Amino acid sequence: MDFLDVILVLDSTVRLSIPLILAALAGLFSERSGVFDIGLEGKMLAGAFAAGAVGAVTASAWLGLGAAILASIALALVHGFASITQRGNQIVSGVAINFLAAGLTAFLGFAWFHRGGQTPQLPASGRFQGLVLPGAETVRDVPILGPIYSELISEHNLIVYLGFLAVPLTWWIVYRTRFGLRLRAVGENPAAVDTAGISVTWLRYQAVVICGLLCGVAGAYLSIAQSAGFVRDMTAGKGFIALAALIFAKWRPWPVLGACLLFGLLDAIAIRLQGVALPGIGEVPVQFMQALPYVLTVVLLAGFIGKAIPPRAGGVPYVKER
Repeated sequence: MDFLDVILVLDSTVRLSIPLILAALAGLFSERSGVFDIGLEGKMLAGAFAAGAVGAVTASAWLGLGAAILASIALALVHGFASITQRGNQIVSGVAINFLAAGLTAFLGFAWFHRGGQTPQLPASGRFQGLVLPGAETVRDVPILGPIYSELISEHNLIVYLGFLAVPLTWWIVYRTRFGLRLRAVGENPAAVDTAGISVTWLRYQAVVICGLLCGVAGAYLSIAQSAGFVRDMTAGKGFIALAALIFAKWRPWPVLGACLLFGLLDAIAIRLQGVALPGIGEVPVQFMQALPYVLTVVLLAGFIGKAIPPRAGGVPYVKER
């Protein structure tokens, strides 16, 4: 593998990591507040369908993004109502969100577009196109630095750059703001927060809405940035991998970035090695390479999940003391 091949693999890593980063950060906000959310997959899927459907009808990427955010926040509020207001089981609620999104997107896709659950191919105006950074074309032929800047850093769409920007922004919010302090406190000791006169319910709803917003952006990325339309079940387990990355990173923003990049790299390598004959082994079956990122996800979690301690109040509905 030469230098250009390495750049191409890293470029694929960046593109494949973005939905994982956004979804994992979404889960970080929710779970730091004490609301476990395994419905990341469902909210991403709903966002992807809403973005693809609205983008196909209006030919506007921005309207598609807005629809994705609204659809995802709507499901997030359903999860919040079930687990915060009604004090239901958070795991059951998250599973229900996943099933609801999977069934509803397929049903609406069939009913509206008659394409087997897919949306029509989006026009250029309905997608987020790659952005060529200043000087990228000028330095393209410069050895080493040229390919790094023009291929690896430049020519990504807006959501890619927003995804990476979301990591330091999340770190600043969680660790350097009053809201972040309260968010972490309500996930560890909601009774103490309540005693200080701060609404536990309102804080958790805010965290759930932020979770929905980020999942919506992640879903929109899949259908109107990375692809040119919605395909049935196009999230393909990315919400669960993002949840695994969040646990692997111990609910911290910067390790989340590293974990998601690792999973993205595994996926990129798997795609790159499909159909390639390895010395002494021969051509590896496509199915094995497709399963490799998921297998390694299980292996990594098996080695590290015992060391990951979730927020103490996570998954426990808060009952106000009288």
